[in-house]
Amino acid sequence: MLESYLQDRLKQRDILIMTHIVIGYPSYEASYNMVETMVRAGVDLMELQIPFSEPIADGPVILHANQKALAGGATVEKCFDFARKVTRSFDIPFLFMSYYNILFKYGVDRFSRRMVQEGLRGAIVPDLPHEEGADYLRAMGQEGLCPIFIFSPTTGQDRLKAIASVAQGFIYCVARKGVTGIDTVFSGQLDDYLKRCRAATNLPLALGFGVKDRADVDFITGKADIAVIGTQTLRIMENEGITAVGDFIKGLRKR
Repeated sequence: MLESYLQDRLKQRDILIMTHIVIGYPSYEASYNMVETMVRAGVDLMELQIPFSEPIADGPVILHANQKALAGGATVEKCFDFARKVTRSFDIPFLFMSYYNILFKYGVDRFSRRMVQEGLRGAIVPDLPHEEGADYLRAMGQEGLCPIFIFSPTTGQDRLKAIASVAQGFIYCVARKGVTGIDTVFSGQLDDYLKRCRAATNLPLALGFGVKDRADVDFITGKADIAVIGTQTLRIMENEGITAVGDFIKGLRKR
């Protein structure tokens, strides 16, 4: 179970690190090298994003990566093949992240079965409200996969609890309204929000959207369980190369 893995890791580390790649950007070989570099640098779990033409939760950096991956020939089948390769190569949990149209067109039951075959542990589908996810929840449950749902700062407490009632593995808490990759103010307001999240669920809490350096990770240590780093690793790869990504990951927390 993903939650058990996370709880065991949290006995060893004050905070876990989850990273994110867009499969096929800038190439499949580079994507694999990014995964390898980040695993060796000590990440605890990873999102593998299936490229989509309209990634509404993503800011310009990840949007660009989606567009380039699609222009380079990315397909859902190739993403499944990529997932199989990394799950068999590296001993951390991998999750798919994408948008519901991908699952719907592939067939939700078929998609879930294939996820299990390729060694994935769950999925993040940011545009699927839990009220509209009956088929998805049923299919994921039948295959023993974790549906990861999202809390936001504008979500009321009753709705937080309703979302938590169907979530498994962990909860993804977005640090602010808007899209990925935009600066987030890490302040007392965020602290209060995470306390509300904690009151709504016993699942581990991941915090993403704007986490970009050691100071941010230090701020959320003790408040959230997982720091999610996505856009910043793509920026570093583009500007400094994949080796620099490993150095960046290593510097994010106390070892």
